[in-house]
Amino acid sequence: MDNRVEVREFLSSRRARITPDQAGLPAYGGNRRVKGLRREEVALLAGVSIDYYVRMERGNLAGASDSVIEGVADALQLDEAEREHLFALAHAAGPQSSRRQRPAPTSVRPVIQQVLDAITEAPAWVRNARHDILAMNQLAQALYSPVLASPVAGASNRRPANTTRFMYLDPAARDFFIDYDRMATDAAAMLRLEAGRNPYDKELITLVGELSTQSELFRQHWASHNVKFHRSGRKRLRHPAVGELDLNFEGLELGSEPELRLNVYTADPNTPAADGLKLLATWAATAKLAGELARY
Repeated sequence: MDNRVEVREFLSSRRARITPDQAGLPAYGGNRRVKGLRREEVALLAGVSIDYYVRMERGNLAGASDSVIEGVADALQLDEAEREHLFALAHAAGPQSSRRQRPAPTSVRPVIQQVLDAITEAPAWVRNARHDILAMNQLAQALYSPVLASPVAGASNRRPANTTRFMYLDPAARDFFIDYDRMATDAAAMLRLEAGRNPYDKELITLVGELSTQSELFRQHWASHNVKFHRSGRKRLRHPAVGELDLNFEGLELGSEPELRLNVYTADPNTPAADGLKLLATWAATAKLAGELARY
């Protein structure tokens, strides 16, 4: 992933979405030839010279101080995820940036599996930053059985099942994920954020290339340069055995494994989703006894 291209396209895309009115600037004349702010307007708001900001937007963040990056982030009204992404791009452009691959973990320590197995009333699973599923409890295996059984998600090819590969390459994902459009958009934005943090991860580059060549929708989302955290919210799923489930999710960073995320799904008490999780647990136990539960 070319850092200069990433910087140029990210900054220009953020500049294009902000109007002078949103930035608190007068819009002189009624015929603006650019969408959003002009470069000189961003430079004014960021407190840098026009030439310096033009150099930055052409893809050169090398040597930019934290205060300059903060100024540009303020001028472009970046949210928390976008600010982190811009700082990651600046770090990757610097002379101290390590070009050694920092591969995402592909397995978990036994104690983490023990923690998952101790969670018996909620689906819980661990993924890496590439969205590979690395470990699950029994209820999560049952909940994500369509992903685990997918011929394209990865598990059948002796590699971890990948939720974003399933999302974009398996038609069954549109039925499984009720809010498919939002979730597909979020998945691409999460991968884009990771690409900024870890631009030399060869497996991530391979995944992005695979999705880009096989999914027009992914290409569109990737080209938007949107980035997003995925920490908590609602997850609406349509399970083939128990029907629709409207769940809460929390994504937790593992203190001992900062590259990994623990995802836990719960249902509000006394709701159809709570009943659905109980039914799913019964279905999972029955399927396990029959040896039918998908393996990951």
